[in-house]
Amino acid sequence: MNTKGKKFISPGAWFSLVYPLDWCEFEDTENTFLFYNPDKWTGNFRISAFKADPKLPEAMSYAKEALEEELRDNSSAVRIKVGEWDCAYSKEMFQEEGVYYTSHIWITGRGNLVFECSFTVAKGGNVKEAETILSSIEVRTEGKRYPKEIIPIRVLEIGEVNEAFEWASSTVKKQLKKDFTSSAEDIVKLQQMIDSGNFNAKQRDAWYSFGIAFGTILVNEIDGMEWVTVIDGNRELPALRFGETDVMVYPQQLVWDKVKEGKSCHLQQEFEKIKEEVEKVI
Repeated sequence: MNTKGKKFISPGAWFSLVYPLDWCEFEDTENTFLFYNPDKWTGNFRISAFKADPKLPEAMSYAKEALEEELRDNSSAVRIKVGEWDCAYSKEMFQEEGVYYTSHIWITGRGNLVFECSFTVAKGGNVKEAETILSSIEVRTEGKRYPKEIIPIRVLEIGEVNEAFEWASSTVKKQLKKDFTSSAEDIVKLQQMIDSGNFNAKQRDAWYSFGIAFGTILVNEIDGMEWVTVIDGNRELPALRFGETDVMVYPQQLVWDKVKEGKSCHLQQEFEKIKEEVEKVI
């Protein structure tokens, strides 16, 4: 994690950027990524990425053509440079509930990748934060092997965690007639589900979901344990990390790896082992 900000790597690892420490990613339309400060709003930064098929002969000129097209078709667009990025820049004014806003828009890119960035602020608002984010954008080379990276959990993985948790908790309630509250007392309920024989070794998603549910218990019971996203080659998955330490837990794999190898999974033992690892680094 960057000391000056939080790192974001897009799904599919097309690009990365760094956004302010006190900002977060929020849900937006599909293929658009939204960031802002939830405690003190200074503007909404959005970025969308569009990629041309590299097999097409004109693919590597896609970004250049998109920039030129914007300058040609949008009479208010001007050519500017933000950091190392050549951009077609324009702005739009609008009013919402009696308040005037400005949307600053940058079209930029490189090779076969085009970015459309916007920053919506109250009229007269500073755009420096957005320009700093835009300057931090890095295009990741397709096919290149990058080191494993741990970043703040993305909206995508939050959705996966929530969906898996909902399935696991509702399945516990349906089969055991008991509520699931993500407390330590619920470990025994998950263990009952794992030992029930109702799920076979081919039902990977079910085992993943029980692992995620176990992860929610760890977050609630161990102060400082937080969800993160791990990018490792083609793998992009939710995991748990204790503070800024090397203590990592991969809840999905924790259950599934044992099941697929025909081994027993004892969640209470895993819970105690993880607590011991945490205590060693405190």
